[in-house]
This record gives sequence, structure tokens and C-alpha cells, in this order.
Amino acid sequence: MITKEFYGSLADGREVYRYTLTNKNGLKIKVLNYGGVVTELWTPDRRGGYTDIIGGYDTLESYVGADGYQGALIGRVGNRIDQAKFTLEGKDYELYHTEDNGNLLHGGNIGFNQKIFEVTELDGDEPALVLHTISEDGDEGFPGNLDLTVTYTLTKENGWKINYHATTDKTTIVNLTHHAYFNLRGYAAGHIYPIKLQLDADTYLPINENLIPTGELRSVEGTPFDFRVAKEIGKDINADDKDLIIAGGYDHCLNFKGGATETPVKRGEAYDELTGRTMEIYTNSPCVQFYSGNFIKNAAYPFKGGYVQTPQILFCLETQFMPDSINKPHFTNCVLKPDEVYDYTTEYRFSAK
Repeated sequence: MITKEFYGSLADGREVYRYTLTNKNGLKIKVLNYGGVVTELWTPDRRGGYTDIIGGYDTLESYVGADGYQGALIGRVGNRIDQAKFTLEGKDYELYHTEDNGNLLHGGNIGFNQKIFEVTELDGDEPALVLHTISEDGDEGFPGNLDLTVTYTLTKENGWKINYHATTDKTTIVNLTHHAYFNLRGYAAGHIYPIKLQLDADTYLPINENLIPTGELRSVEGTPFDFRVAKEIGKDINADDKDLIIAGGYDHCLNFKGGATETPVKRGEAYDELTGRTMEIYTNSPCVQFYSGNFIKNAAYPFKGGYVQTPQILFCLETQFMPDSINKPHFTNCVLKPDEVYDYTTEYRFSAK
């Protein structure tokens, strides 16, 4: 089932609507046409009770004014580009410099998290919302007209599936992801430390002082970044490790064993012992940025219900390419050419043990 309601208007008068998708099992998600933002995600615990497990705000004004990219689509290039510069086919490009140490962060000044998307509703046993936009040639400094369709689907298996499909008329770079913030005990349940996480990642990317990957692909063996066997997020988060100290916790790209796959496969799982709530991650993307919410602290914008922002109360698992790939030839390839299709899918699948 899909329902639609007016959510508010932007300063320029454009209207924002919220869509509620519910599958036959009771899984429910609420989505804005503004930024593809997911404002609520209700999933079951072992007793059959449903809780909203995704971070966000009560009003459109907060989504517009606050930082943190809560629940939003991210593009044209997610994560960071060193000093907001790159060279493509012999031409130098200089992008919007954010306050993030002079880097490009999550698409620039007006990224996909601030776009109004055209919406098509596909109701049925697996309700879906199709979000479409065209990022014009030169948008935020990127070349090419990028035709983007992102589809959110609630599956029969209690999954929230995200498919990214994009084409371009000029060689460009693309790295799309989603910035959902989770806490499996409920978004207002406190620190994420007891949540157990397992990821099929055998290397990670060390970072410099500006949170840019150094270029090294380092084995997770013997490091706090080894999640090949499930462990509590809080177990090593305060370890005496240079990478953790720089970021104030986890904010690093972990690389899945074997890289990208043709079709989505299970790459990890988060589990909360208290509620039994489980979130499996299926994707065909090569990497995931694991972010432990180290910079959640904007006191001016409390979360839903007045819940005060506090570091490490929510976490992100952002499937993607390696950050700054365009400036590191040995990293994953983020270049998209006119005869190619960008087609990646990530599914967060929910159950209870």
C-alpha cells in the first residue's frame, strides 16, 4: 500500500510530499520527494512489535537546515574527493569546496540530498517508489547530463531495496549511495555500541588527517576494522588506532572480498540481542563506508520527538565505490561513459531472532 501526504514547501515555493509504503508483513517506510529522504522505517522485533529504527527530523525545515544528510540519497559523487579536484579525459575539473577540509563531500553545495525528484508510485505486493531526476551538464561542476532513476521497493522478504540506475551523454564520474542512519533498538534508544556487526570485508582504506584515503588497501587482520566475525560495534571503537583517532570512531571504507558482483549477494549483518532485530545487507557494490555517527552533535536540530543529537547513537552502512577513486587509479572505477549503464542495488533485509 502507498499513501501520499503534503509535507511542506521550500523557500522557493516548491511542494514537498511524503509517501508511506507498507508491505503485507507490516514493514513500513516513509519517503520524501525532497532528497529521497527516508524519514521513518518501522521494522519488527522478536515479539512482533514495530519500532522506527532510522534517524531523522520532524519537519521539512530541519531537513533543509541541518547537516548530516539524514536519510538522504547522495550524489552525484558520494563520500569525499580530495581538494574537490580531478582530471578526466585530459580536462581538469574543480568542484565546490565544502567546509570538509577543502574536499568535496557528498556531491557538493547542492547535492542529490536537496533535489526535488519526480515520483512514480508502483503499488502492489511489493510497493515501490520510483524517483527520477536529471542532473544537468555542469551541475556542481560535474560533466554530462546524468539521467538518474532510484527505486525504493519493500520486498516480500521484508527488505528495503534501493536500485540506482543512471546514464550519461558525456563521460563523467558517479558514486551513488544512501545516508540512512540506523539504530536497531530504535532511533532514540541510545548508543550503538551493543549492536553486533558482521561484514564480508577483508581490507579497509586507511585515511589521512583530512579523512581522505591514503591510497593503501590494508588487511583488516589484527585491526579494529575486522568485522569478518560478528562483534559489538563498541568493542574496538575506542582502540588506540591512528585511523580511529583521526575520525573519532569508524568513518572508513571497508572493501568486500572479491569486489563488486554481478548481482546482489549477502555482504553483512547487524544484530541487536536485546530486541532480536536483524538487518542483513545484500549488494553488488564493491565497498561499504561504515560510519559510527561520530559527528552527530547539532544541538540546534534535535531528532524526531525532540531527541537530542549525541555522537554514536546511530550508524551508517553506505554501499558505494572507494572514496576519491577518480584520483587513485588503483581504486574502484567510478567513471561512467555514454555507452555504459550505472546499475547497482542494495537491500537492507529485516527479521527478528
